[in-house]
Amino acid sequence: MASEDGEVVKNMQVIFRDYVSGFPKETDMEVRESTMKLRLPAGSNGLLVKNLFLSCDPYMRTRMAKLDIPGYVDSFKPGSAITGYGVARVLESGHPNFKKGDLLWGFTGWEEYSLITAPEACFKIEHTDVPLSYYTGLLGMVGMAAYAGFFKVCSPKKGETVFISAASGAVGQLVGQFAKLFGCYVVGSAGSKEKVDLLKNKFGFNDAFNYKEEPDLDAALKRCFPEGIDIYFENVGGKMLDAVLLNMKIRGRIALCGLISQYNLEQPEGPYNLMNLILKQVRMEGFLVFDYYHLYPKLLEMVLPQIKEGKIVYVEDTTEGLENAPAALIGLFSGRNVGKQVVVVSHE
Repeated sequence: MASEDGEVVKNMQVIFRDYVSGFPKETDMEVRESTMKLRLPAGSNGLLVKNLFLSCDPYMRTRMAKLDIPGYVDSFKPGSAITGYGVARVLESGHPNFKKGDLLWGFTGWEEYSLITAPEACFKIEHTDVPLSYYTGLLGMVGMAAYAGFFKVCSPKKGETVFISAASGAVGQLVGQFAKLFGCYVVGSAGSKEKVDLLKNKFGFNDAFNYKEEPDLDAALKRCFPEGIDIYFENVGGKMLDAVLLNMKIRGRIALCGLISQYNLEQPEGPYNLMNLILKQVRMEGFLVFDYYHLYPKLLEMVLPQIKEGKIVYVEDTTEGLENAPAALIGLFSGRNVGKQVVVVSHE
């Protein structure tokens, strides 16, 4: 169907129904078909894009609640399409940095076609000799979180001991490989035998354990780190963080990237062992990836050759079809995914 000012197409969308407390459900989202005019509004400096891949990320759970945090991303808007990181092709551009046919990654809608009103926050994809889906992870926000959290927040030194929770996830698998290539001793925790095997046999971790099979996390960490932990890359929170605090070395560093064990709780847990931060002069720092995007060229400079040389491997868990996106997102919170969770919207 066409009109004078642009073709009208069907546009499948994932709509956010209402704010969530407790564990999110697929029914908190609705897959709906609407229509969209494939034409930029007159005078717009935005982008009209066709979405190819969408990223499912744990931080999206925080956006399902009503947020008022200056400097952080907004809550999802009830009745509107969910937004998140994705890879898209430009159909029409009103912005000088992009032209029709360009590929980009950045914030887009959970829908087939999107109007991006802040294209300055998107990154043009220049390197297409790697899988495009990598720009939802390794070569996108996730890669930047791993790079910034490890190298900038943790300031590693060769030979240090590094522990990573949720280590087979999108960020954790990268931090472990960055740390190994840097010359550190690396241990990760994960929630299944399959994931532990991945850490040791595919990602090259020195050791790994299944936290679900460890009745005493403090004892598990002492077994893996008899001399203590220099760097903890935190993705989980709760009981794991408390156990880590007992095992940090003097002047250790903790990067708070995520707290996935806490996102669905009505009443957050602990931590109870914060005195160790004082006694051991440990620095614990939270960070937001947005503050480090100016370093994106450095990430590409480091990682692209390592991908091509096979020094870095990346595992994705791919879901086909926008209609299956709600299940893919909810699956993150029960650990159903193995590796980076990606939704394929279109193979073009």
